[in-house]
Amino acid sequence: IKKASNKRQRGAQKSCSNVFSMFEQSQIQEFKEAFGCIDQDRDGVIKKQDLRETYGQLGKLNVKDEELDEMLNEGKGPINFTVFLTLFGEKLNGTDPEDTILAAFKLFDPNGTGFVNKEEFKRLLMNQADKFTAEEVDQAFALAPIDPAGNIDYKSLCYIITHGDEKEES
Repeated sequence: IKKASNKRQRGAQKSCSNVFSMFEQSQIQEFKEAFGCIDQDRDGVIKKQDLRETYGQLGKLNVKDEELDEMLNEGKGPINFTVFLTLFGEKLNGTDPEDTILAAFKLFDPNGTGFVNKEEFKRLLMNQADKFTAEEVDQAFALAPIDPAGNIDYKSLCYIITHGDEKEES
């Protein structure tokens, strides 16, 4: 029985070990500082009492046990720094995957051309749901590949949104 649990622990460590490659060194340092603020007793593990004391310092004194347990259960075990970083990695990289964004754009492309009209899309962004301002639309379109006819190549745009813009890096 003991061997199986050791194997399981090593597997968990392996899946977390690449989490450090998801962040820049400066970001990791900021997460370390945040972890240090939450780990009130400085034992390297965030526990319910650490969370309770952190909330107390922020002026929230009557946090329910269930709320704290729910937070701790996200770690699926003791929350050391690597687990803490992994949780943030999951949350931050949990931005919409490329296929989700593509599916959303396809709603505006009933003929499946791979393009949406810039002016029509701008009108929708500024008048529907979470209305964009003109400035926000301009920012969004600054990265968008737009052909001479005024159509947005949304497949390329989705790639830029999820992987970054090659032009920025050169």
